Amino acid sequence: MQDALATLRDARTGPDAFRQTARRISVILAMEALRDLPTIETTVDTPLETASARRVGADVVVVPVLRAGLGMLDAVLELVPGARVGHLGLQRDERTAVASKYYSKLPPSLRASYVLMVDPMLATGGSAVSGLDLLLAAGAANIRIVCIVSAPEGIAALHDAHPEIEIFTPAVDRELNAQKFILPGLGDFGDRLYGTI
Repeated sequence: MQDALATLRDARTGPDAFRQTARRISVILAMEALRDLPTIETTVDTPLETASARRVGADVVVVPVLRAGLGMLDAVLELVPGARVGHLGLQRDERTAVASKYYSKLPPSLRASYVLMVDPMLATGGSAVSGLDLLLAAGAANIRIVCIVSAPEGIAALHDAHPEIEIFTPAVDRELNAQKFILPGLGDFGDRLYGTI
C-alpha cells in the first residue's frame, strides 16, 4: 500500500499510471475495510467432486463520493462483484470549504447492509460528514469510510460528528494549507485521475 501511495504522490505520475495505482491501493483498502464481512457455508461442484466453500454472506453497498470516488469504485466491485452501488454528489465551496449536495442516488433497504463510502481525500471532513449524514438518514447502520489520504483536521471533524464510524486510510498527512488542500498530499485527486489539471 505504501509503495502505491508513493506512486500516487509523485507529481510525475501521469493519469494512466495514477488510475492503475489508485485501483491497486483501493483493492487493498477495501479488503481491510471488509475483513469482518460475514460469510456463509455452502458447497460447489468441482470437476471432480463436491467441495465445501464460503461465500459473502451480507449485502454490500459501495457509495463513491463524486467525482474522485469513482476512481475507487471498480476496485471495490472487483473485490465484491455482487455489491450494490449508490452515488453521492457533494461539492465543496472553495471559499468556505462547506460541502453541499448536488446529487444523491442510494439503493433501498440499507439498514442491514455493509456500506462502504469511498472518497480518496479526507481533508476538512465536510464532504465526509455530509455524506455520512445522508447515508444515516437513508437508514444505513453499518458504515465504513475508505480514504487514500487524510488530514488530521478531517479525521477530527468526522470523529466529532460521527464517532462510531471507522475510517480506513493508509496515510494521515501533516495538515491542511490555507486553500484546504492536504499537505504533503498528492494534489487534486480527481484532476490527476482524469487528466483535467
